[in-house]
Amino acid sequence: MKAQSNHHGHHPLTWAGLIITLGIIYGDIGTSPLYVMKAIVGEGNIIDRMTVLGGVSLVFWTLTLQTTVKYVLLTLQADNNGEGGIFSLYTLVRRRKRWLLYPAIIGGAAMISDGMITPPISVSSAVEGLELKYPGIPTMTITIVIISVLFFVQRFGTAAVGKGFGPVMLLWFSMLAVLGLANISHDLEVLAALSPHYGIQLLLSNPKGIFILGAVFLCTTGAEALYADLGHCGRRNIQVSWIFVKTCLVINYLGQAAWLLHHEGQHLDENPFYGMMPHWFLWPGIIIATLAAIIASQALISGSFTLVSEAVRLGLLPKLTVKFPTNMKGQIYIPAVNTFLWVGCIGVVLLFKHSGAMEAAYGLAIVLAMLCTTILLSNWLVVKRIHSALIWLMLVFYILLEGLFLIANGAKFHEGGYATVLMAGLLTGTMVLWVNAKRIRQRYSDEVRIREYVDQLISLSNDDDIPKYATNLVFLTGAKNPKNVEDRILYSILQTQPKRADVYWFVHIETTDEPYTMEYEVNTIAPDDLYKVNFRLGFRVQQRMNLFMKKVVEDLLENEELNVYSRYHSTSSKYPTGDFRFVLMQEFLSNENELPWPEQLIMSIYLTVKGWVSSPKNWFGLDSDSVDVEKAPLVLEPVKEVSLKRVRGGKQEG
Repeated sequence: MKAQSNHHGHHPLTWAGLIITLGIIYGDIGTSPLYVMKAIVGEGNIIDRMTVLGGVSLVFWTLTLQTTVKYVLLTLQADNNGEGGIFSLYTLVRRRKRWLLYPAIIGGAAMISDGMITPPISVSSAVEGLELKYPGIPTMTITIVIISVLFFVQRFGTAAVGKGFGPVMLLWFSMLAVLGLANISHDLEVLAALSPHYGIQLLLSNPKGIFILGAVFLCTTGAEALYADLGHCGRRNIQVSWIFVKTCLVINYLGQAAWLLHHEGQHLDENPFYGMMPHWFLWPGIIIATLAAIIASQALISGSFTLVSEAVRLGLLPKLTVKFPTNMKGQIYIPAVNTFLWVGCIGVVLLFKHSGAMEAAYGLAIVLAMLCTTILLSNWLVVKRIHSALIWLMLVFYILLEGLFLIANGAKFHEGGYATVLMAGLLTGTMVLWVNAKRIRQRYSDEVRIREYVDQLISLSNDDDIPKYATNLVFLTGAKNPKNVEDRILYSILQTQPKRADVYWFVHIETTDEPYTMEYEVNTIAPDDLYKVNFRLGFRVQQRMNLFMKKVVEDLLENEELNVYSRYHSTSSKYPTGDFRFVLMQEFLSNENELPWPEQLIMSIYLTVKGWVSSPKNWFGLDSDSVDVEKAPLVLEPVKEVSLKRVRGGKQEG
């Protein structure tokens, strides 16, 4: 066995690391001051003291209990070789309870659907500041243009632009703090709102307190994304930079509260974020806010690519084409997801038109993701052998807290929350269907022992009357057993069109829980003729089977475990490996099945979607000229008895 091991999870605590963290991690949570206080008071409502002080008190304690304690201090500890996010957390606990798959699916689907609401609400909130300068300006059109350009540039990668993210976000957070301090100095009484007394009093005395809690929750929606991006920056950089970020956020919220108290008794007809800016600073403020909103959107888009990629590796979604536009570590681009998110974002803008209406759609999906993370996290604590009393304390506290947020956001369902829940439900349904289809597929196994066909394969390989198909003929197999392959593979070699090759390779790819594993093992079935290769690849490793198979053959030649006399000679390689031909089997459900109708329906949808979404050769990193795709009928449950009787001359026999 040859193995490569890389440890990508270590990110040292450095000044550069802290600046980069500001740009990558805090885009979503960092732009929340654009809309949170406006949502708490309510556009057009009369500004009253209790709502303002109670609201900012609830914001402070939500950031403390939810973001700081649960995510920054606790959840970041649950890293999978330095990688974070709900799917990485699931891989750490999936062997404990089978049902934990479902919280992972629901949470992951909710996070992906969040990628459709964050760009519209962040960008539109920033752009709407222009209305203060130019009343009637088409902010919706400007928002759509900015979002469309953002999605268009994804295909080229964002490495160059990404270098400027950190400094821009440093400027953004510094601006938040300066604006906040300038307004707090006019009304120091707002500092008293840091006491939980005001928040509790608001919830108990205001009949609409639960609805206000739904608006308060918007301040912490980026916490789940913070955990998902753990692998990009490392735990220590996130934890240390959060001290600065939280300080700036709290100061700005207090500054907005002071501005609101200065206008107590008036109707709220402008965003307090822009209202507290000096008039001369409005243009720079709008520009910096728009840049911060674009960075927040970019973080969500990149995070969605990562989430979908991990879901695919775990077998929860169909295999989509994944591209690597730059050499930047971890940066991927999934065209299908990019289009899906772009359509969703534009749909959200057209449906809700302005940020105030989008606030109703925002939050409900994320609180579901947070509840799912709480469930998975409590199981991880069990695995880490933490005292059960502490686990129950954490679980009960956060289930109650997030349950309150769920009720608060649920009240906004009919106002717009249905949009993200519908999308999350669609993604959840797709993942559940995919899991069930794969289980059905595994239950009706059609695997056969390779050794039973060794003589036929060797005889075919030596038959000069049949034209040679390839020097190395490679079939990708789902059979984990090193001695087995699917029956249809041998049928393809021996029956449909006999495929003569010098060496037959049966390749199985196993995706590991570790992100960057690159290992393989070889099972020699017949020396120089038949080999079964099992690759163990991390869920973040790009599968490049052309390169991997050449490496395997070169290693075997070097160790004198294989002799290949190729008709081609390469000057770039010490060992001529010969040509490679990859055969991929594309299944369709045969009519010769007697499956129960629910399983028939599941398998039909599964195979139809599987045929639509991606080209197998792109997924496995194969060159088009070395790949053949064969359609193969899938017979899972053959018809047991055919009620067909022969007749002669119109008379029935027997």
